[in-house]
Amino acid sequence: MTSTASPRLRWFVPGDLNGFFGLVVDNLTILAFIAGALIGLFGFPADVVFQRMFPGTAFGVLVGNLIYTAMARRLAARSGREDVTAMPLGLDAPTSIGMALLVLGPAFVAYKAGGLDAQAAAIATWKLGMASLVVMGVLKFVLSFAGAWVTRVLPRAALLGSIAGIALVLMGFFPLIEALRVPVVGFVTLGLLLYVLVAKGRLPLDLPGVPLVFAFGTLLYYGLGFAGLGAPGFTPPAAWQWHLALPLPNWGFVEGLPATLPYLPLLLPFGLLMVVGGINVSESARAAGDDYSTRDILLAEAFSTLVAGFCGGVAQTTPYIGQPAYKHMGARHGYTLLTGLFIGIGGMLGVVSSLVQWLPLAVLAPIMVYVAIDITTQAFDATPRRHTAAMVLGFLPSVAYLLAIKLGNPAWIAPEKFHRLATTLDGHGLPELAVITTLGNGFIITAMIWIATVAAMVDGHLRRAAALLLVAAGLAAFGVVHSVDPRGGLHGPWQLDGLAQIISLQFVAAYGVLALLLAGLSLMAAVRAEPDDA
Repeated sequence: MTSTASPRLRWFVPGDLNGFFGLVVDNLTILAFIAGALIGLFGFPADVVFQRMFPGTAFGVLVGNLIYTAMARRLAARSGREDVTAMPLGLDAPTSIGMALLVLGPAFVAYKAGGLDAQAAAIATWKLGMASLVVMGVLKFVLSFAGAWVTRVLPRAALLGSIAGIALVLMGFFPLIEALRVPVVGFVTLGLLLYVLVAKGRLPLDLPGVPLVFAFGTLLYYGLGFAGLGAPGFTPPAAWQWHLALPLPNWGFVEGLPATLPYLPLLLPFGLLMVVGGINVSESARAAGDDYSTRDILLAEAFSTLVAGFCGGVAQTTPYIGQPAYKHMGARHGYTLLTGLFIGIGGMLGVVSSLVQWLPLAVLAPIMVYVAIDITTQAFDATPRRHTAAMVLGFLPSVAYLLAIKLGNPAWIAPEKFHRLATTLDGHGLPELAVITTLGNGFIITAMIWIATVAAMVDGHLRRAAALLLVAAGLAAFGVVHSVDPRGGLHGPWQLDGLAQIISLQFVAAYGVLALLLAGLSLMAAVRAEPDDA
């Protein structure tokens, strides 16, 4: 009798290079936004962003991707499959945007208004950002143990549909607009990516498609720019800068903890959204064939966020919702290892900071559009057909969140005009802008509840649907969903007055009334189902 040794699991396959470029680009895009918002909008000192905030943030990405690489290799060895794709981990786009625009930027302005010079205000803000990450990491760690229970009680449509709405509306639309700000570059890059990744087309020389497309798009951007044919206001990139900034653990977060108290109504929902998102991406990976433990995915996410906070980071890590997209690229687990090493070490050496300044967003954004398309397609493929209408309904809160972001932007509507439009009663109901903002706040959880409720109706479980609506009413009362705070903060019913109280009560009552009606209909259905004694 002879025995055959099982083949050794390869560290890298050709598809890992595509996955590496895609995941690196996702992270660089978010870092570019953080830098652009803090430095461009709020006048933050660039050295604090690039040499204090970025190294710790990048180190969290390194730690998380190393853990996810190990988890993928363990799953592949246990299942005997070589096609296991690691869960991609990176910086979360919505909460990174929220941290930059709603926490770090305003805090920096407040510190300067309090008498600190720009450098001292930036250091104080950095410590606040560290503390914020620690707070969110602790919350995610505690809630990690409830992840498996949520996947048992909610239908797949609720888990995948809420993510698909985010993908289509936020991850797809925002990057598409950014790409089309330089139409020739952005549209050509997007078209080539779709040719390579969707149509499975081949490029010359049989080189990996994604990196070749990025190289071509970058050359096109700078070629047109230097020729005077590119984007209006084109400026050459800054000179490449090398610097060593080690993300060493420090106690700065302790000094920043007291400053987090006013921001807890924002930070706690940020952390909660990442737990919900982690549950959803675990289900997404499971639907694609890779059965990861939801609890382990969430614990790794929480740990990497805590590490980033301890080491100076200001943006929380999260498992990305595009795991099936990376699987379709042919990536396995080498791409997360490469990404972690590149982002982590590059953050220490200044490579990431220089790339953020060199790579045009018109070239970076199209990969996120592709990932959004793939996520939405997979959600429909993996959801029972009878639940697809419920899933589409769950897209709408994401639309409200998108509108709330843009309508709250002073570039769209001046703050005083926005306040007037959001508080004026015209006799036809609540102000439209107030409804848009309220509907958008807590949009992920809202989408999950809406989808699960309609799916329960479709399946004939009216009492379960009524119970979900009562849960939604309770969450709305405290601002977990439908917060009347324009920034999405939590609040108790006793803290509200005036129009804010009216809006909150209307949403709570809406859920309550529908729950009672469905409960009544369930009783009617039960009576009709009883055998006729006559």
